[in-house]
Amino acid sequence: MKKEVILSGFGGQGVMSIGKNLVEAAVAEDLEASWVPSYGPEMRGGTANCTVIISDERIGAPLVERPSEVVAMNRAALAKFESRVAPGGTVFVNSSIIPDKVSREDVTAVYVPCDEIASELGNPKVANMVMLGAYVAATGALKQETIETMIAEMFTGKKAKLVPLNLEALKRGLECGKPA
Repeated sequence: MKKEVILSGFGGQGVMSIGKNLVEAAVAEDLEASWVPSYGPEMRGGTANCTVIISDERIGAPLVERPSEVVAMNRAALAKFESRVAPGGTVFVNSSIIPDKVSREDVTAVYVPCDEIASELGNPKVANMVMLGAYVAATGALKQETIETMIAEMFTGKKAKLVPLNLEALKRGLECGKPA
């Protein structure tokens, strides 16, 4: 198994956090993993993307040219990375803010209303956890329980009160990503 993923969006949408969670969960499951962040000139509001590789074999280089999946949290991300997905791959679209549909017929599109669900849950900052859940459900690359553990470990001390909200966002995303 090898998953090569490009995650992209505006700075502040939690794209890096999704990538970091994927990598930490992969390591916890004794898989090989790499995470390479890339930021635009502005942090919050500028372009942010990262590449993640998860594999059950050694990773030779952390470069991702033809990802098996793309996670597009904004319209610019979809426009930039859709064409790079390998045939048979999957494009995850934050349908709350991206009105466009995936134009390719040789990939699977998963539309996730991340921002809408996050608003329903009362906190727009959990949109990334919704997308993370959709990714985990649709790809089966990692176990749900491992991701839940990573979330619990991510929020400690004063932030521990955020664990239930983030787990609910993950759960709602899992529902969105389940194959029909």
